[in-house]
Amino acid sequence: MERRTLLAILLAMIVAILPAIIFPPQPPVSQTGDTTATDTTAAPTRQPPAPAAAIEAPPVTLQRQDTFPADTVIVESPLYRLAFSTRGAKLVGATLKTYRSFSPGDSGPAQLLPQDGDFLAYLLVVGRDTLPLKSWRFEPSSRALEVDSGGAELVWTAAQGPVTVRLVHRFMPQSYLFSVTGQISGVASGALVLIRMGPRLRSVEADSVYDFRSYAVVTKANRTESVNFSSLEPGEREELSGPFDWVAIKSKYFLAAILTRVPDRPRLGGAVAVGGERSGRYANRAYVTASLAAPGGVFEHEVYVGPQEYRRLARIGHDLEDVNPYGWIFRPIIRPFAILIVHILLWMHDTLKLPYGWVLVLFGIAVRVVLWPLNQKAMRSSMAMQAIQPQMKALQERYKKDPQKLQQELMKLYKEHGVNPFGGCLPMLIPMPVLFALFFVFANTIEFRGVPFLWLPDLSRADPYYVIPLIMGLSMYAVTKIGQIGVPPNPQAKMMLYVMPVMFTVLFANFSSGLNLYYAVSNIASIPQQWLIARERMKRQGKSP
Repeated sequence: MERRTLLAILLAMIVAILPAIIFPPQPPVSQTGDTTATDTTAAPTRQPPAPAAAIEAPPVTLQRQDTFPADTVIVESPLYRLAFSTRGAKLVGATLKTYRSFSPGDSGPAQLLPQDGDFLAYLLVVGRDTLPLKSWRFEPSSRALEVDSGGAELVWTAAQGPVTVRLVHRFMPQSYLFSVTGQISGVASGALVLIRMGPRLRSVEADSVYDFRSYAVVTKANRTESVNFSSLEPGEREELSGPFDWVAIKSKYFLAAILTRVPDRPRLGGAVAVGGERSGRYANRAYVTASLAAPGGVFEHEVYVGPQEYRRLARIGHDLEDVNPYGWIFRPIIRPFAILIVHILLWMHDTLKLPYGWVLVLFGIAVRVVLWPLNQKAMRSSMAMQAIQPQMKALQERYKKDPQKLQQELMKLYKEHGVNPFGGCLPMLIPMPVLFALFFVFANTIEFRGVPFLWLPDLSRADPYYVIPLIMGLSMYAVTKIGQIGVPPNPQAKMMLYVMPVMFTVLFANFSSGLNLYYAVSNIASIPQQWLIARERMKRQGKSP
């Protein structure tokens, strides 16, 4: 039983420390022009190819790119300030008014798109020709647009030779989602529209390394799939097979996505991601192109540029809230817990009108209260196992040469005394799925970004003073120490009494302070139960508690 308990603890430790092993902290690296709002990085010379999954590699004839000066059209709502260029009608700026940038050198609201970006740059494939609409001059219906309660509409028109393109953007005031409808005339047959995305989002986080390692292109067909930017070598081409409900590029907390949601319109076709240049271990750019059919010269899609707010994305539909999948290889187990926890925490915040820090304190206590009966049963099972240790040792000595008979006699002994041989492991294992799920919740849930609590400046980031990890470690030591009262001396248990709290304190030091807060509160809330069980154990042994 001791070996099983030790094995369970070691397995729990491996899972708990796996994120720190896979993703060790690294010194901040250059963002290649992303560190300030006045991004002046020159556009890369490498141009990604069109999606092979959507085009049967026809010869491409590029028209001459105009060199006219581009003007900027501003669309403003209570949530955002979008900037479009008259060159190609592409999106060149997206400032989120309710989210602050924490990037060194930034100040004010988060601006998500770099100046060298190519987001919403269109290319039109007609027969064997490719028309780079991103170099065309588009005339807007307005140079500045205020999105009021009824929404607003921005119309763009451009023409070269016999081809005319008309784009209509429709905006709503309380949504980061806007629609795009395109009408192409002057082409003999149906066309294919290629939509450029990226090559990146700007990092607006204090720790750019942790942000960069979250950079990925995510697609949704029958299921959500993600390709991390860092998995693509410079120039490496990754073809993504559609059709897709949406294609997105994401950072840790924000995303820019192209969606098709109208049932009678074609879905997005294939997509291609080409690895971009990198200056450190984690890539911060990839050239992504999605394709969309335009039968009869008409195409339609939607655009989302904003935060990864779980409930907001869930309202959009098509599992867009799954753009930041929880759990890595443990996803089938972790994701249901993570989603449930997110719903509970948001509900508690909205219903109780409490700051998220106090919500975590109450949640940590509530988890222990809910698990109290099961923990009580498991702890008493452990006491029962300790009570029959002499009989077990006698059986082991008697049948040491007959393992099969020993197993039969042990099972008989367990049954006679109503003992579950695995029950003592449950107190360690029960809270683990919640703890692991919370790791991913705090690593990816934007609702905790920038939220202070007491001396903690940000629940989603590490405690700069290391106070809460130390409290967590001390509380873990106290729980273990009390749990060993009345237990026969055991060198392994004594070693774990000191090793585990120290190891978890060191490992959790750079985890989010919210996760440390929950774990510390959960440990402290379990002390009364541990003390009551210790008293009961001492009484059974005829000793004074």
